[in-house]
Amino acid sequence: MTTRTLMLLAAGAAALSLAACGKNDGGAEDQSNEAVNAAQDAASTAVGAAAAQTGAATTEGFVTNATIANMYEIEAAKMALQRSNDAKVKAVAQKILDDHTKAGEEMKAAAAGMTLPTALDERHKGLLDNLRGASNENFDRVYLEQQQSAHREAIDLFGGYADGGDNAALKAFAAKTRPHLETHLQMVDAAMGG
Repeated sequence: MTTRTLMLLAAGAAALSLAACGKNDGGAEDQSNEAVNAAQDAASTAVGAAAAQTGAATTEGFVTNATIANMYEIEAAKMALQRSNDAKVKAVAQKILDDHTKAGEEMKAAAAGMTLPTALDERHKGLLDNLRGASNENFDRVYLEQQQSAHREAIDLFGGYADGGDNAALKAFAAKTRPHLETHLQMVDAAMGG
């Protein structure tokens, strides 16, 4: 683990500690501390950046990280389509849902013969829990912030594997998928007003 990664993880842990002091009414009853949820999401961003770099280094790492990220994107998009009242956010979520559903099928074909994860890891479960816990007032912001981080992570993961992977079918899949991820990030940035 690099010094930068350790520093990011330490910063995330410190943010979690500070956030534990504040409470804010939220969506899901068991996830109502939005300050803690925001700190957890920030820590997840740091972990995700490191995971994208290490995940792209091996075929198994790429397949695992890409499959889990894809499942998370689909579930988060479904939640946004149900909870958001903002047309821009719904458009982003629908595009992500459509593209990631298709990418999941393409991933299965490209990774034929490999075992793909069938469940989310704890980090992505936590992101969905925090999204579920967002108040109606803050839901769109939380969703878009999570998507911004998730797509930056995915762009690094897919770009890294497209450039240096050792499985031709998966390299082609990564190279084909990365521009879609970049489009999603642009849509998210625009919906955030930036």
